[in-house]
Amino acid sequence: MAQAADLQTEYAGKRVPLFRLALVSSFFTVVTLGFYRFWMKTRLRRFYWSAIRPGGQPLEYTGEALEKLLGFLIAVVFLAFYIGIVNLILVFLSFSLLNNNLWAYALSFVGVLPVLFYARYRARRYILARTRWRGIRFGMDGGAWGYSWRAIVHWLVALVTLGLLWPRMTFALEKYRTDRTWYGSQPMHQGGRWQMLMRPFLPVILGVAVVSGGVAYAIFAQNGAGAIASLAGVALVLYGLVHYSVNSFRIMANNKTVGNMRFVAHPRPWRVAQILVFGYGLVFASLAALMVALAIAVFIYATSRGGSGSQVDLLALGQELPLWVNTLIAAMVYFGGFILWGVFKHVFVTMPIARHYAQTLTITNPAHLSGIVQRARDEMEHADGFAEALDVGAAI
Repeated sequence: MAQAADLQTEYAGKRVPLFRLALVSSFFTVVTLGFYRFWMKTRLRRFYWSAIRPGGQPLEYTGEALEKLLGFLIAVVFLAFYIGIVNLILVFLSFSLLNNNLWAYALSFVGVLPVLFYARYRARRYILARTRWRGIRFGMDGGAWGYSWRAIVHWLVALVTLGLLWPRMTFALEKYRTDRTWYGSQPMHQGGRWQMLMRPFLPVILGVAVVSGGVAYAIFAQNGAGAIASLAGVALVLYGLVHYSVNSFRIMANNKTVGNMRFVAHPRPWRVAQILVFGYGLVFASLAALMVALAIAVFIYATSRGGSGSQVDLLALGQELPLWVNTLIAAMVYFGGFILWGVFKHVFVTMPIARHYAQTLTITNPAHLSGIVQRARDEMEHADGFAEALDVGAAI
């Protein structure tokens, strides 16, 4: 019996449809004072998911905006009660025992950390529960609080070791999530060891060492070479973070299995770095071009109002307009900047990175797919409301 051919992932997303979708959705989000953002996220996820096509079969996102909105409202009520009561108690104790509120705010932040990690796990579980491929649902077991306390412990270990054990945290938390993930009736498994992530992390360590050495040299030797070395070290740290992010994804993806199926990922750090640099450069350039065009339009209008050869007085021009018109113009410029930033980021940064990761992913031994059956729907009553309320991000 011939072995089934490997499944190469295709990417079908285009910039122009994404631009229109992001622009219109962002506009309605501002007009509705933020309520439309749940519909915006739903539509954007459907766009991105449908563009990723392992073996030519697109992913499907089946989440609904209304369930996200209801989950968000429930989470806001819970967090308002939790944070309000906890803060009240901490402020009272801090003033009573220490006569200041500094410790109250510090402990309040620490108290929110478990909920942050809880929200991140719940968000990933919700996204998987609303994702299908070849008609089969993904899913994820419960375990948000278990993930939360593990994340706190690993973060503390990483901080105590000055970041040297960051790869250990990356691997351990990803393994916890992956080993609780399902594709239909088949569980996923994260293989490998955390030590395999140390080599990709070396540029970050080297960059931090260069920055530290440059700062120390600049302080004690009073020499400008130290400042130059520090800047070079910062650049190395920034690239090192991209290098580590891409290579840690590649290594862990290559050690993931779904039954007998495996993944082969080969994203390139330099390519991702180029997308980030040129992508954000295009974002800033696009915004700058629009600002220049707006300034030119205002200048031309002001000149025409003042007559030829007269001095342009923009302040006087603004005083001629009613207050509500000035307020409306200021709001349009302010929110327009945020809208266009998000739109250009999707077009020039998010989509090219998603395309690169998708096109460099292959699924091997896909014959095992025939034995996987559908799993029951995970209702996830609160959706990813906690992630939305805390703004911790969840895949788009």
